[in-house]
Amino acid sequence: MRNLIVNADDLGWTDGVNRGIAEAHRKGLVTSTSLLANGRAFVSALEVVEANPALGVGVHLNLSDGPPSAPASEVRGLLNEAGCFEDGPESLLLRIASRSLPLDEVEREWDAQIQKIRDAGLQPTHVDGHKHVQMLPGLFDIALRLAKKHGIRAIRVSHEESKLRAVLATGAERSTSVLLKQGVQARGLKLLARDAREMADRAGLATTDYFCGIAQTGVLTSEGVAGLLKTLPEGTTELMCHPGYADEELRASSTRLQQSRQVELEILTDAGIRKLVASQGIRLISYRVMGELG
Repeated sequence: MRNLIVNADDLGWTDGVNRGIAEAHRKGLVTSTSLLANGRAFVSALEVVEANPALGVGVHLNLSDGPPSAPASEVRGLLNEAGCFEDGPESLLLRIASRSLPLDEVEREWDAQIQKIRDAGLQPTHVDGHKHVQMLPGLFDIALRLAKKHGIRAIRVSHEESKLRAVLATGAERSTSVLLKQGVQARGLKLLARDAREMADRAGLATTDYFCGIAQTGVLTSEGVAGLLKTLPEGTTELMCHPGYADEELRASSTRLQQSRQVELEILTDAGIRKLVASQGIRLISYRVMGELG
């Protein structure tokens, strides 16, 4: 059996992103999404979830953008002078290496993010991380511990399979600096938490067999998605994606993913792509099913 989870990251970022994710679910391939507890469009994200009960919803753990979910006084070591997160993965990794990142505050903040989503009446299907922050050394242990605490039964392991990465790159401008940087990031994440799947298994959390989408973030192509569908391996694969509409609020935000979100939305709702899923006998599932199987 070949199962595919198509997970749309960044639910809650803006209303336009929320609208795009909802459309990609109703009319396309998206089966799962990851919700930013501190996203500026959190309230409208909850409306999307309520209107789409078949959509699996996980927690998009965040240390890089926006205000904290925990009281600021309890997580000062994670915030800038304006009281917001601003560290990207590279900065966080350096802080971990120098032991200047307060891990107790990370746990307090992530606990608050999960609890906020649960307080809204949702039981998350899985946890993953904004900019794959959950994969950093020491932070994966925290994510596992909190998932167990909150009864969450699955976790994303951002280990991008090299063969799937190559297939997904079909039709893309392979020489661009973005692809190069993201390819290096994908390899780096795999090295940073080599034992992540084994750690998750020991903790009793389900993971997919394969994962892809890091190197193609922002440069996804219909040719690449079609190639992935035609060569999807046996087992369960997650394709990470970022559909949405580039509204004024998105253009004013810090994300580099702007028009690419609308391109991804078009790909994920394309009739030919949807027909290919059916012709290949691929079962579209969410992390909710992974948790039940685990």
